[in-house]
Amino acid sequence: MTTNLFTTLQASLAREPERTALVWQGRPITGAALLERAGQMAAELLAQGVEPGDRVAVQVEKSHENVALFLGALQAGAVYLPLNTGYTMAELDYFISDAEPRVMVADPANAAALAPLVEQRGGRVLTMDAMGRGTLGDGADKRQPASSVSSAGPDDIAAILYTSGTTGRSKGAMLSHDNLWSNTQALIQTWGFTGDDVLIHALPLFHTHGLFVALDICLATGAKIILLPKFDADEVIDLMAEATVLMGVPTFYTRLLANPRLTRETTRHMRLFISGSAPLLAETHERFTERTGQAILERYGMTETGMNTSNPLDGERRPGSVGHPLPGVEVRVVDSDGEPVAPNEIGGIEVKGPNVFKGYWRLPEKTAAEFREDGFFITGDLGTLSPDGYLSIVGRDKDLIISGGFNVYPKEVEDILNDLPGVAESAVIGVPHPDFGEAVVAVIVPSDTSSPPDESAVIAATRDALAAYKRPKRVMLTEALPRNTMGKVQKSELRKVHQGLFG
Repeated sequence: MTTNLFTTLQASLAREPERTALVWQGRPITGAALLERAGQMAAELLAQGVEPGDRVAVQVEKSHENVALFLGALQAGAVYLPLNTGYTMAELDYFISDAEPRVMVADPANAAALAPLVEQRGGRVLTMDAMGRGTLGDGADKRQPASSVSSAGPDDIAAILYTSGTTGRSKGAMLSHDNLWSNTQALIQTWGFTGDDVLIHALPLFHTHGLFVALDICLATGAKIILLPKFDADEVIDLMAEATVLMGVPTFYTRLLANPRLTRETTRHMRLFISGSAPLLAETHERFTERTGQAILERYGMTETGMNTSNPLDGERRPGSVGHPLPGVEVRVVDSDGEPVAPNEIGGIEVKGPNVFKGYWRLPEKTAAEFREDGFFITGDLGTLSPDGYLSIVGRDKDLIISGGFNVYPKEVEDILNDLPGVAESAVIGVPHPDFGEAVVAVIVPSDTSSPPDESAVIAATRDALAAYKRPKRVMLTEALPRNTMGKVQKSELRKVHQGLFG
């Protein structure tokens, strides 16, 4: 069993220190250079008072320095806490108050506003801009790389990622060193990664997919990472001539399909296209295969568990399915009593394995409620298992929306909408969208039907309170929300009414 994630990745990078580990804006960075910079980051964090177990919160633009910071935090024994760059100050206030980070690394433009929130909870703010420069980098420049590595063990917490549910506020999922490393090993085996691979990395670094899946697999195998600040279809197609793998969300693939340059010729050097973070439409899967001759490999994971299942590398990649359980992971589909259902019957998806998180930060009762007595984690997703073991996701037993690969908690949006003038009540739902997978749609009951609120004004009013991916794409008016006999809003009925809203 690994001592900790950092020492494992360090050993891999040190085996061929002059090998290119990642490329940023055309500049190759070797494994030795990445480790040296990580050591300087670790030294600076330690100098700033970070001790093992302290949280290091990070809300910065993607850069090569961001990768070094992640590794440096692990080397120092800190708990890495990435935050979506789209979060507003109101949202950040909650995360900071809950996690109480020792250090918050932020964009220089946000530092002044964040400082009071962080400092009153015993922390301090360091800065890093889109080029990776700021007070953190300046301080690290003056440090000798830390020579020591924290003594964190397999069960110690390596990271906390906040995830949304359908009741209460966002919860911090505590992921141990072994949670992350065991998942990395399973994915390397399942996806056949080697040091010959070259990954196009266009995912954000504040999300499980881009941070742990993409980075850890490549750093562990010696595969090269081409680190892009964001997804651009033309740039990605250009890079396919030298790359072998693309990891993406369904939105990537719909945008690639919209580009006439996507052909069998432009993709011929690629060996694998992976999709996750949101359901991939079977239509998208089939169109991509027709255009390129390659089948997208869809997998299933979540913040609390990392990856759980995957379609096979060799074998049928079934459209609409997320494949079989990864090595060491158990998956079952059960009824409300936790009893397995028959093949092809819909039930709740539950998982068990070394990948499953240690619990929610400071929420022991909530943690206990999400696990069965036999250790299976209740995911909240609904699915079916085929007779030959392929898992398909059919929905969620809660109302979580996944838009562009990011989780949206409806009640958080509803609370904002219900406080707006002219709004009597609201219901927020996810509606199928060709680009985002699901789009956030608000259904509003006006206080005065003769003078209903304007759609554009409602959307604009959410701008300061909500990240862009949480804001409604459309606002629909209704005289009353559908309810059952217990008075609960029937969101399934609203989804049926508006399911064709985006074509």
